Amino acid sequence: MLAPTEPVLVERSSVLATSYGVGVETKAKAPGLTAALCTASAEGGWVDVAPALPGDLHVLELDGTTGWCVSRNAWLASAATVRIDPSAPPVRALHGGDNGFLAYAFGTGPVVLSCYGTLDVVTLEPGELVTLDSGHVVAFADTVQCRLRAVSPGGPQSVRNGEGLVLDFAGPGLVLTRTRSPRALASWLRDNGFSARP
Repeated sequence: MLAPTEPVLVERSSVLATSYGVGVETKAKAPGLTAALCTASAEGGWVDVAPALPGDLHVLELDGTTGWCVSRNAWLASAATVRIDPSAPPVRALHGGDNGFLAYAFGTGPVVLSCYGTLDVVTLEPGELVTLDSGHVVAFADTVQCRLRAVSPGGPQSVRNGEGLVLDFAGPGLVLTRTRSPRALASWLRDNGFSARP
């Protein structure tokens, strides 16, 4: 539910429905995201969203003290009091300056994330280590130490979509993962003759 005249930023292709009178601006200024700005009328309202792929939804409640690195293809919606920045220092350090597959969410308010498959929360104790394929990472708190590296130094790699890359994490902190990888689905479809048609 939105308060009177409250705005919310939503992944543009995910807007399923709104209450009557909610304004939708499809050219919202959100660097690196395809976003729409939905603003409630004077009476308030609601916005219903649906992700592109089946799976769990998760709401992060940002309190202004901890930011989150979020997979750009997992971001679904966020309060206007949350900033989503694909070139913020925490992700720029990982990507080497390029806009890559992660964005940084900070501020206060909810961030809605979607995942392809089931969401799992990995709670890392201080000094605990885990390595995850980049395609299975939904988000991680900025309290977690992180290093991005190639799975195989000679193999294909892309900072844009995370192909061929893994993330090494060191606790303490939380890492959100998904059981399915959108990149693996796209690869399977392509390998089995299902390609995009012009």
